[in-house]
Amino acid sequence: MKIVLLDALTLGDSDLSMLTKLGEFTAYPVTANEQRLAHIADCDVIITNKVIVDKAIIDANPQLKLICIAATGTNNVDLLAAQDAGVAVKNVCGYSTESVAQSTFSMLLQLIHHSRYYDHYTSSKAWCDSPTFTHIEQPFFEIKGKRWGIIGMGAIGQRVAEIAAVFGCDLCYYSTSGKNSAQAIKQVDLDTLLSSCDIISIHAPLNAQTENLIDESALTRLKKGAIMLNLGRGGIIDEAAMARAIDEYCIYHGTDVLAVEPMQANHPYFSVQAQSRLLLTPHIAWASAQARARLVDEIINNIQSL
Repeated sequence: MKIVLLDALTLGDSDLSMLTKLGEFTAYPVTANEQRLAHIADCDVIITNKVIVDKAIIDANPQLKLICIAATGTNNVDLLAAQDAGVAVKNVCGYSTESVAQSTFSMLLQLIHHSRYYDHYTSSKAWCDSPTFTHIEQPFFEIKGKRWGIIGMGAIGQRVAEIAAVFGCDLCYYSTSGKNSAQAIKQVDLDTLLSSCDIISIHAPLNAQTENLIDESALTRLKKGAIMLNLGRGGIIDEAAMARAIDEYCIYHGTDVLAVEPMQANHPYFSVQAQSRLLLTPHIAWASAQARARLVDEIINNIQSL
């Protein structure tokens, strides 16, 4: 059995040695669109994180038996074309729940504690010249008692709610599908969540219901000083509108995802004046060492079940 991993760089330093025991294994760091046919030729199993496997690729490789998606989302594979060709498609669910939940709180605490400011204050030796033992130039606030709204109450949203409850937050959620109404915390409409919450975190997929959900109109309904975190998908937030809102409405924003990735050099977030209210990470929330190990283990299980 010939197995190819098309974008190994997306898995970092994950141990892939077990894959070599399943067959003839080849890993490419990246695969550009024009390289797909060459990299996939004669392979029985494709492993892809974000490389697109469309109908043309599937039809050109009649030997294909399995497409393993090294992620939960399946939007990079033409599922109908695979079904028509008799090619199995298997993704991996649940591997990153703890990693994304932890990343949500890492992002929140960095923003609310002004960690970058205080780190710079000490590393620049400004503290050495202080007339007193402390320096409270940027006030920070406890999250206990804050109202936290969650957009998207899947496994990750539920885990974030559990942790936020331990901090003593007042919780509510908005169901983007309109079908999720069996949660222990209060369900509200989007307008209520936006206008009443101090902290909002997004853990929803990108689909017809969520695309551009947080547009300029939605941002005007946020409380002054509100914190909005996007750990779901880029495209849910109008990024140009958010860039303006950070400066004009004193909004705090942290995001791990963008509509176009990698980030473009002319992205509106680079023009934000109040950079202390903006925190960006390069789509890493899913990628703790443990999460990546679980992901690889499940990919191996999916191949072995072929």
